[in-house]
Amino acid sequence: MNERLDPERILLVTGMSGAGKSTALNTLEDLGWEVVDNLPLKLLDRLLDTPPAEGATRDHRPLAIGIDSRTRAFDAEGVIRRVAKLRQRAHYDVAMLFLDCAGAELERRYDETRRPHPLALDRPASDGIMRERELLRPLRDAADYLVDTTQLSRAALQHDLRARFGEEHGTETVLTITSFGFARGLPRNADLVFDMRFLRNPHWDRDLKPMTGLDAPVGDYIAEDPVYEQAVVQIEDLLLTLLPRYASEGKAYVTVAFGCTGGRHRSVHVAERVARRLRDAGFSPTVAHRDLATAPRDAVEELRAGTGAR
Repeated sequence: MNERLDPERILLVTGMSGAGKSTALNTLEDLGWEVVDNLPLKLLDRLLDTPPAEGATRDHRPLAIGIDSRTRAFDAEGVIRRVAKLRQRAHYDVAMLFLDCAGAELERRYDETRRPHPLALDRPASDGIMRERELLRPLRDAADYLVDTTQLSRAALQHDLRARFGEEHGTETVLTITSFGFARGLPRNADLVFDMRFLRNPHWDRDLKPMTGLDAPVGDYIAEDPVYEQAVVQIEDLLLTLLPRYASEGKAYVTVAFGCTGGRHRSVHVAERVARRLRDAGFSPTVAHRDLATAPRDAVEELRAGTGAR
Protein backbone atom coordinates (compact mmCIF):
# COMPACT_ATOMS: atom_id res chain seq x y z
CA MET A 1 0.00 0.00 0.00
CA ASN A 2 1.37 3.42 -0.95
CA GLU A 3 2.06 5.84 1.88
CA ARG A 4 0.77 9.34 1.56
CA LEU A 5 2.53 12.68 1.66
CA ASP A 6 2.86 13.23 5.40
CA PRO A 7 4.69 16.44 6.33
CA GLU A 8 5.17 17.04 10.05
CA ARG A 9 5.21 20.81 9.48
CA ILE A 10 2.91 22.90 7.26
CA LEU A 11 3.40 26.62 6.64
CA LEU A 12 0.79 28.75 4.88
CA VAL A 13 2.55 31.64 3.12
CA THR A 14 0.33 34.63 2.40
CA GLY A 15 0.38 38.42 2.36
CA MET A 16 0.13 41.48 0.19
CA SER A 17 0.73 41.08 -3.54
CA GLY A 18 4.20 42.45 -4.23
CA ALA A 19 5.40 41.94 -0.64
CA GLY A 20 7.65 38.98 -1.48
CA LYS A 21 5.58 35.78 -1.51
CA SER A 22 7.37 34.37 -4.55
CA THR A 23 10.75 35.08 -2.95
CA ALA A 24 9.58 33.41 0.25
CA LEU A 25 8.38 30.28 -1.51
CA ASN A 26 11.55 30.03 -3.60
CA THR A 27 13.68 30.42 -0.48
CA LEU A 28 11.75 27.72 1.36
CA GLU A 29 12.11 25.41 -1.63
CA ASP A 30 15.88 26.01 -1.57
CA LEU A 31 15.81 25.03 2.11
CA GLY A 32 14.28 21.67 1.19
CA TRP A 33 10.59 22.41 1.75
CA GLU A 34 7.89 20.97 -0.50
CA VAL A 35 6.27 24.05 -2.07
CA VAL A 36 2.81 24.43 -3.64
CA ASP A 37 1.52 27.84 -4.78
CA ASN A 38 -2.07 29.04 -5.11
CA LEU A 39 -3.60 25.73 -4.10
CA PRO A 40 -7.34 25.99 -3.36
CA LEU A 41 -7.58 24.99 0.28
CA LYS A 42 -10.40 22.55 -0.39
CA LEU A 43 -7.81 20.50 -2.29
CA LEU A 44 -5.36 20.43 0.63
CA ASP A 45 -6.73 17.16 2.05
CA ARG A 46 -6.39 15.59 -1.38
CA LEU A 47 -2.78 16.80 -1.58
CA LEU A 48 -1.96 15.34 1.83
CA ASP A 49 -3.52 12.03 0.79
CA THR A 50 -1.47 11.90 -2.43
CA PRO A 51 0.99 8.97 -2.35
CA PRO A 52 4.66 9.67 -3.08
CA ALA A 53 6.22 8.77 -6.40
CA GLU A 54 6.87 5.10 -7.06
CA GLY A 55 9.92 3.96 -5.15
CA ALA A 56 9.93 7.02 -2.89
CA THR A 57 9.89 6.67 0.88
CA ARG A 58 7.53 8.39 3.27
CA ASP A 59 7.99 12.13 2.76
CA HIS A 60 8.27 14.07 6.02
CA ARG A 61 9.63 17.22 4.39
CA PRO A 62 7.91 20.39 5.63
CA LEU A 63 5.23 21.71 3.28
CA ALA A 64 4.79 25.37 2.31
CA ILE A 65 1.55 26.42 0.64
CA GLY A 66 1.24 29.82 -1.05
CA ILE A 67 -2.16 31.50 -0.69
CA ASP A 68 -3.22 35.02 -1.61
CA SER A 69 -6.19 36.98 -2.90
CA ARG A 70 -5.75 35.44 -6.37
CA THR A 71 -6.26 31.89 -5.08
CA ARG A 72 -9.46 30.37 -6.47
CA ALA A 73 -12.44 30.79 -4.13
CA PHE A 74 -10.27 32.81 -1.72
CA ASP A 75 -11.93 33.39 1.64
CA ALA A 76 -9.81 34.65 4.55
CA GLU A 77 -12.14 33.33 7.23
CA GLY A 78 -12.26 30.01 5.41
CA VAL A 79 -8.46 29.85 5.46
CA ILE A 80 -8.47 30.40 9.22
CA ARG A 81 -11.06 27.65 9.70
CA ARG A 82 -9.01 25.27 7.57
CA VAL A 83 -5.88 26.00 9.62
CA ALA A 84 -7.80 25.30 12.83
CA LYS A 85 -9.01 21.99 11.39
CA LEU A 86 -5.50 20.97 10.39
CA ARG A 87 -4.22 21.79 13.86
CA GLN A 88 -6.67 19.28 15.29
CA ARG A 89 -4.63 16.57 13.60
CA ALA A 90 -2.09 15.98 16.34
CA HIS A 91 0.86 15.14 14.07
CA TYR A 92 0.68 18.41 12.09
CA ASP A 93 2.53 21.55 13.19
CA VAL A 94 0.64 24.22 11.22
CA ALA A 95 1.64 27.90 11.10
CA MET A 96 0.97 30.94 8.94
CA LEU A 97 3.49 33.45 7.56
CA PHE A 98 2.16 36.86 6.51
CA LEU A 99 4.29 39.16 4.34
CA ASP A 100 3.29 42.80 4.73
CA CYS A 101 4.53 46.00 3.10
CA ALA A 102 3.66 49.68 3.27
CA GLY A 103 1.26 50.89 0.57
CA ALA A 104 3.62 53.54 -0.81
CA GLU A 105 6.38 50.97 -1.27
CA LEU A 106 4.00 48.52 -2.95
CA GLU A 107 2.91 51.29 -5.34
CA ARG A 108 6.57 52.01 -6.12
CA ARG A 109 7.24 48.32 -6.86
CA TYR A 110 4.25 48.05 -9.18
CA ASP A 111 5.25 51.26 -10.93
CA GLU A 112 8.81 50.02 -11.29
CA THR A 113 7.77 46.70 -12.83
CA ARG A 114 4.93 48.29 -14.86
CA ARG A 115 2.63 45.46 -13.76
CA PRO A 116 -1.02 46.06 -12.83
CA HIS A 117 -2.21 45.08 -9.38
CA PRO A 118 -4.20 41.81 -9.61
CA LEU A 119 -7.19 43.43 -7.88
CA ALA A 120 -7.06 46.64 -9.95
CA LEU A 121 -6.24 45.62 -13.50
CA ASP A 122 -7.78 48.75 -15.01
CA ARG A 123 -7.37 51.12 -12.04
CA PRO A 124 -4.48 52.63 -10.07
CA ALA A 125 -2.46 50.14 -8.00
CA SER A 126 -3.42 52.04 -4.84
CA ASP A 127 -7.06 50.94 -5.30
CA GLY A 128 -6.06 47.28 -5.46
CA ILE A 129 -3.69 47.59 -2.50
CA MET A 130 -6.44 49.11 -0.35
CA ARG A 131 -8.95 46.44 -1.33
CA GLU A 132 -6.48 43.60 -0.80
CA ARG A 133 -5.42 44.89 2.62
CA GLU A 134 -9.03 44.69 3.78
CA LEU A 135 -9.47 41.20 2.32
CA LEU A 136 -6.33 39.92 4.03
CA ARG A 137 -6.75 41.64 7.39
CA PRO A 138 -8.07 38.49 9.15
CA LEU A 139 -5.04 36.53 7.95
CA ARG A 140 -2.65 39.23 9.11
CA ASP A 141 -4.27 39.24 12.54
CA ALA A 142 -4.12 35.43 12.77
CA ALA A 143 -0.56 35.00 11.43
CA ASP A 144 2.07 33.26 13.54
CA TYR A 145 4.89 35.05 11.70
CA LEU A 146 4.65 38.62 10.43
CA VAL A 147 7.46 39.98 8.21
CA ASP A 148 7.31 43.57 6.99
CA THR A 149 9.31 43.81 3.76
CA THR A 150 8.99 47.58 3.26
CA GLN A 151 12.68 48.19 3.87
CA LEU A 152 13.97 44.70 3.04
CA SER A 153 15.87 43.89 -0.11
CA ARG A 154 15.32 40.50 -1.71
CA ALA A 155 18.57 39.28 -0.15
CA ALA A 156 17.59 40.58 3.29
CA LEU A 157 14.22 38.81 3.08
CA GLN A 158 15.94 35.57 2.10
CA HIS A 159 18.29 35.93 5.08
CA ASP A 160 15.34 36.49 7.40
CA LEU A 161 13.50 33.42 6.11
CA ARG A 162 16.57 31.18 6.27
CA ALA A 163 17.03 32.20 9.88
CA ARG A 164 13.38 31.48 10.73
CA PHE A 165 12.74 28.34 8.69
CA GLY A 166 16.11 26.77 7.96
CA GLU A 167 17.66 23.93 9.90
CA GLU A 168 16.41 23.63 13.44
CA HIS A 169 18.57 25.38 16.01
CA GLY A 170 17.14 23.67 19.09
CA THR A 171 16.83 26.27 21.81
CA GLU A 172 19.43 28.55 20.25
CA THR A 173 18.08 31.93 19.22
CA VAL A 174 19.16 33.28 15.84
CA LEU A 175 20.47 36.71 16.82
CA THR A 176 21.01 39.75 14.60
CA ILE A 177 22.63 42.97 15.78
CA THR A 178 22.00 45.91 13.44
CA SER A 179 22.78 49.61 13.35
CA PHE A 180 20.59 52.21 11.67
CA GLY A 181 19.97 55.93 11.32
CA PHE A 182 16.80 57.46 12.75
CA ALA A 183 16.83 59.86 9.79
CA ARG A 184 15.88 56.90 7.57
CA GLY A 185 13.31 55.40 9.92
CA LEU A 186 13.19 52.56 12.42
CA PRO A 187 13.96 49.00 11.29
CA ARG A 188 10.52 47.44 11.05
CA ASN A 189 11.54 43.96 12.18
CA ALA A 190 13.58 44.98 15.24
CA ASP A 191 12.60 43.36 18.53
CA LEU A 192 14.69 45.66 20.76
CA VAL A 193 15.77 49.22 19.83
CA PHE A 194 18.40 51.27 21.67
CA ASP A 195 18.85 54.99 20.94
CA MET A 196 22.53 56.06 20.95
CA ARG A 197 21.91 59.74 20.18
CA PHE A 198 22.77 60.69 23.78
CA LEU A 199 26.46 59.99 23.05
CA ARG A 200 28.87 62.62 21.72
CA ASN A 201 28.61 62.84 17.95
CA PRO A 202 31.74 62.30 15.79
CA HIS A 203 29.92 63.82 12.82
CA TRP A 204 30.88 67.30 14.02
CA ASP A 205 34.59 66.53 14.15
CA ARG A 206 36.11 67.48 10.79
CA ASP A 207 38.59 64.61 10.81
CA LEU A 208 36.15 61.96 12.04
CA LYS A 209 33.18 62.93 9.89
CA PRO A 210 34.27 60.95 6.78
CA MET A 211 35.03 57.87 8.90
CA THR A 212 32.54 55.39 10.38
CA GLY A 213 32.03 53.57 13.63
CA LEU A 214 34.23 50.79 12.27
CA ASP A 215 37.27 53.08 12.51
CA ALA A 216 39.24 53.11 15.78
CA PRO A 217 39.51 56.92 16.07
CA VAL A 218 35.73 57.19 15.93
CA GLY A 219 35.34 54.52 18.60
CA ASP A 220 37.88 56.24 20.83
CA TYR A 221 36.05 59.56 20.44
CA ILE A 222 32.69 58.04 21.37
CA ALA A 223 34.17 56.14 24.31
CA GLU A 224 35.39 59.42 25.81
CA ASP A 225 31.79 60.38 26.56
CA PRO A 226 31.45 60.34 30.39
CA VAL A 227 28.34 58.10 30.35
CA TYR A 228 29.46 55.79 27.54
CA GLU A 229 30.90 52.92 29.55
CA GLN A 230 28.18 52.78 32.17
CA ALA A 231 25.38 52.98 29.60
CA VAL A 232 26.77 50.37 27.22
CA VAL A 233 27.61 47.94 30.02
CA GLN A 234 24.04 48.20 31.28
CA ILE A 235 22.70 47.48 27.79
CA GLU A 236 25.02 44.47 27.47
CA ASP A 237 23.95 43.14 30.86
CA LEU A 238 20.29 43.58 29.92
CA LEU A 239 20.76 41.60 26.71
CA LEU A 240 22.65 38.87 28.54
CA THR A 241 19.63 38.60 30.83
CA LEU A 242 16.95 38.70 28.13
CA LEU A 243 18.40 36.53 25.36
CA PRO A 244 18.40 33.25 27.32
CA ARG A 245 14.79 33.95 28.31
CA TYR A 246 13.83 34.43 24.66
CA ALA A 247 15.47 31.09 23.89
CA SER A 248 13.67 29.32 26.74
CA GLU A 249 10.35 30.70 25.44
CA GLY A 250 11.12 29.25 22.00
CA LYS A 251 11.71 32.57 20.21
CA ALA A 252 13.89 31.51 17.31
CA TYR A 253 14.75 34.94 15.90
CA VAL A 254 15.72 38.17 17.70
CA THR A 255 16.93 41.43 16.15
CA VAL A 256 18.57 44.06 18.36
CA ALA A 257 18.89 47.49 16.73
CA PHE A 258 21.13 50.40 17.72
CA GLY A 259 20.26 53.79 16.25
CA CYS A 260 21.88 57.19 15.94
CA THR A 261 21.02 60.13 13.73
CA GLY A 262 22.72 59.11 10.48
CA GLY A 263 23.52 55.49 11.22
CA ARG A 264 27.23 55.81 10.44
CA HIS A 265 29.11 56.49 13.70
CA ARG A 266 27.66 55.93 17.18
CA SER A 267 25.21 53.15 16.35
CA VAL A 268 27.78 51.28 14.28
CA HIS A 269 30.43 51.43 16.99
CA VAL A 270 28.08 50.34 19.78
CA ALA A 271 26.60 47.51 17.67
CA GLU A 272 30.08 46.14 17.03
CA ARG A 273 31.07 46.39 20.69
CA VAL A 274 27.89 44.72 21.95
CA ALA A 275 28.26 41.94 19.37
CA ARG A 276 31.78 41.23 20.66
CA ARG A 277 30.52 41.04 24.24
CA LEU A 278 27.75 38.65 23.22
CA ARG A 279 30.19 36.44 21.30
CA ASP A 280 32.38 36.28 24.39
CA ALA A 281 29.29 35.12 26.30
CA GLY A 282 28.67 32.27 23.85
CA PHE A 283 26.15 33.82 21.44
CA SER A 284 26.64 33.92 17.67
CA PRO A 285 25.19 37.22 16.45
CA THR A 286 25.10 38.32 12.83
CA VAL A 287 26.01 42.00 12.51
CA ALA A 288 24.47 44.27 9.86
CA HIS A 289 24.84 48.03 9.34
CA ARG A 290 21.81 49.28 7.42
CA ASP A 291 22.88 52.86 6.73
CA LEU A 292 26.67 52.62 6.84
CA ALA A 293 27.03 53.48 3.14
CA THR A 294 24.95 56.66 3.28
CA ALA A 295 26.74 59.97 2.83
CA PRO A 296 27.19 62.21 5.92
CA ARG A 297 24.84 65.23 5.78
CA ASP A 298 25.05 68.23 8.09
CA ALA A 299 21.42 69.16 7.45
CA VAL A 300 20.19 65.81 8.78
CA GLU A 301 22.33 66.01 11.92
CA GLU A 302 21.25 69.60 12.59
CA LEU A 303 17.58 68.79 12.08
CA ARG A 304 17.69 65.91 14.52
CA ALA A 305 19.89 67.53 17.12
CA GLY A 306 18.45 71.04 16.90
CA THR A 307 19.98 73.84 14.83
CA GLY A 308 23.41 74.74 16.08
CA ALA A 309 23.63 71.77 18.45
CA ARG A 310 26.98 70.02 18.37
